[in-house]
Amino acid sequence: MFLDLTPGRLIEPLTGRVLTPPEIASRVAARGARYVRGGLGAGERVFLHFGNTAEFLTEVLAVWSAGGSVVPIDPRFTAFELRTLAEWARPRFSVWRGTPDAELRDAMASTGAELLDVDEEPGPASSPARGDIHLDRDAIILFTSGTTGQPKGVVHTHRSLRARWMGLRQSIGLGGFDRTLCLLPTHFGHGLICNCLYPWLSGRDLFLAPPFKPDLLADLGKVIDEHQITFLSSVPAVWRLALRLAKPPGLGSLQRVFIGSAPLTAQLWNGVRDWARTRQVLNAYGITETGSWLAGTTIPEFEPEDGLVGVPWGGVTRVLRSNAPEAVRDPSFECAPGDSGHVWVQTPALMRGYLDRDDLTAQVVSAGWFLTGDIGMIDDRGVLYLRGREREEINKGGMKVHPADVDSVVERFAGTLEVCCFGYADRLLGEEVGIAVVLGEGASLDDLLAWTRRHLAEHQVPQRWYLLEEIPRTSRGKVNRTSVAEQCASLQAADVRRGGR
Repeated sequence: MFLDLTPGRLIEPLTGRVLTPPEIASRVAARGARYVRGGLGAGERVFLHFGNTAEFLTEVLAVWSAGGSVVPIDPRFTAFELRTLAEWARPRFSVWRGTPDAELRDAMASTGAELLDVDEEPGPASSPARGDIHLDRDAIILFTSGTTGQPKGVVHTHRSLRARWMGLRQSIGLGGFDRTLCLLPTHFGHGLICNCLYPWLSGRDLFLAPPFKPDLLADLGKVIDEHQITFLSSVPAVWRLALRLAKPPGLGSLQRVFIGSAPLTAQLWNGVRDWARTRQVLNAYGITETGSWLAGTTIPEFEPEDGLVGVPWGGVTRVLRSNAPEAVRDPSFECAPGDSGHVWVQTPALMRGYLDRDDLTAQVVSAGWFLTGDIGMIDDRGVLYLRGREREEINKGGMKVHPADVDSVVERFAGTLEVCCFGYADRLLGEEVGIAVVLGEGASLDDLLAWTRRHLAEHQVPQRWYLLEEIPRTSRGKVNRTSVAEQCASLQAADVRRGGR
């Protein structure tokens, strides 16, 4: 897997399509030759505007075989966002499944990118693809923000990707990955680099499904049984929905489950354990800049705890009292076991940097260490716990409130379906605590308020409560606290003084 990629089968459970390794090799050769004939230069970029299909993954290998780098694109992007990204990344090709609408097509064409249909006949593989994958050549660029301004594109080379997969092979192995299901979008690191490419390029079968599809999640147990799925990874938001909608699998094929990309509470963790009927449900801590999974709960005989992450997978973790770049060189900034601080990691899977943003790269990379932006602590066993994101921390009159701490308490209330805590401006204290909740049928906000006041310190109790029908999420299934706060700012908060029913 480390130098010669050896893919397994690709299966689409909803369509029944199967691509075998010989069929994959044939398609990769033909599509790679198409890029060579089209003049794709070494390191030039190819936008892929579709995902979660067999064609997407074979196209990734085809672009690599022709010497190019892949830029997976969220299919929901507007024409404005596409033009912004294309002007920044300057793609040589823009690849679609079918014909995009006129506005999207014009947005890409205006940047000089050549538009291709992945389903068109590529022609014979008479012009062989180069096949010369250089380890230090760019392989994938993943845009994490800035689609309407200055984009932030995480650049991974073939070397950093292989370092991530080697670290995973050594830390978690391949046991249980024989029949892997991907329910995550393939345009971000968790879904693509770890859930898909790690097992698939190790010769395991990969089942590709549309992301965040409610009717699929309602049948998740049935899908697992029907296809004898042994492994899947997802995000907490998906599990909250699946636990409400889906009957558990009954045939016992599921061996391992990873949950990542967002804070995981002990309550949800135990719920997934019960549903999946396996104790091998692990919290997988991942960041796009480090090739996703970089740590997890591969520790003996653990029990789920709020904020528990575990131990590094192919790297080193430190917690420092400062987020300044020079802090990594000064041992005096090291936090004592149990003390909270800024989480820094060192890994050979670290990104090359942000695309054409050396200024941003310098803010988070220092002497080979990466500033994660998370607040956490390492206990006396060397186990990492997270408290929340640094930029999410609420400063209430000098007292720090971590939204994830509030979420984990409110989520334990029996009537809570979804929750998102956030900060809002306050003239007296600087910031105050607000919260959006989705309550189940018959649940009372009065009861939830009483529960919260019993279980949270006074300064942590939200002062504004918003009752929503659903919590908005990004295309990655994450909750963006800033977006939720902005939405709630236009709504009327519940009058908790008069009762919150």
